[in-house]
Amino acid sequence: MSVYYSETEVVARVEGLTVSRLRAFVSTRSLRPHERDGRLAFVESDLARARLLAELAEDFDLDEDAAALVVTLLDQIHGLRARLRTLGDALADEPDEVRARLRLRLGPARSDAQP
Repeated sequence: MSVYYSETEVVARVEGLTVSRLRAFVSTRSLRPHERDGRLAFVESDLARARLLAELAEDFDLDEDAAALVVTLLDQIHGLRARLRTLGDALADEPDEVRARLRLRLGPARSDAQP
């Protein structure tokens, strides 16, 4: 069962967040709360995302649109990493000759690549 938080509860739990900034993050669709009884209802993952957005806005002096863009890019990176893991798992299941042919085609692994 999910626990839902009101706007007021989210603002109280997220340091540096105001109701107007929270609503701005909702309007940029950086936060996508549920609706319950005609009001916005936030879950734990929304609180974590709101915390990240508020920290980005505060620490880097970003407006809501810029913070939303950064979080969107982070979402894309996260999605790409998940897809690459899936691809790596699929390739690991292939026969040795297929993996060797792909290694030749892709070239040497870069030693400075980040995990």
